[in-house]
Amino acid sequence: MTGTTPRGTAGRLLLVRHAQTVWHRENRYAGARTDPALTAAGERQTEELARAAVAEGVQVVVSSPLGRAVRTARPAAEAVGTGIELEPGLREADFGELEGRTRQEADPELVRRFVADPVAHTFPGAEPPGEAADRAVAALRGVVARHGDRTVLVVAHSTVLRLALCRLLGLPLRHYRRLFPRIENVALTEIALPADDAAPAALLALNRTVPTP
Repeated sequence: MTGTTPRGTAGRLLLVRHAQTVWHRENRYAGARTDPALTAAGERQTEELARAAVAEGVQVVVSSPLGRAVRTARPAAEAVGTGIELEPGLREADFGELEGRTRQEADPELVRRFVADPVAHTFPGAEPPGEAADRAVAALRGVVARHGDRTVLVVAHSTVLRLALCRLLGLPLRHYRRLFPRIENVALTEIALPADDAAPAALLALNRTVPTP
């Protein structure tokens, strides 16, 4: 089912986290500097997303430049007969020394502080969440500026999408893990951005599961 864009908004964006990777089961942090391959299940998810893109009337496909996102986006772009626009601002957050590791492998005190407030207590070397949110929001607004009222599929990553959602909806960034505990692989999260950049976005759907055959 295709959503309806509220009046006074510009553009319909379908935000999608990339398909499952080989680090999914261990919950290993894959950020801007690591790029694990998709699993066999993840490859099947890309085909499910392609079918959903056709059903949703997607006209434009935009992706983070990281390989796991591009691989997820490619079947959808092919299914709707378009190319992939790479948007560097949609790359995943850099997790610093947590990259490639699980939280169980990190310093317990750093983990405790991160869980309490992930904005005030990022891991050493990590990208500040506010900066990640700002670049992702700028990227999404740029997409809408380029494509007007077309339906756009945006393939990106869990943390950067949650941060962007908080920023766009006017929610405190430090609660992003609690407010959006999960962005599911290849589920559709739909937003409509207002023409007024100072106004909050409309959240039309969250983690809507794509249809399976």
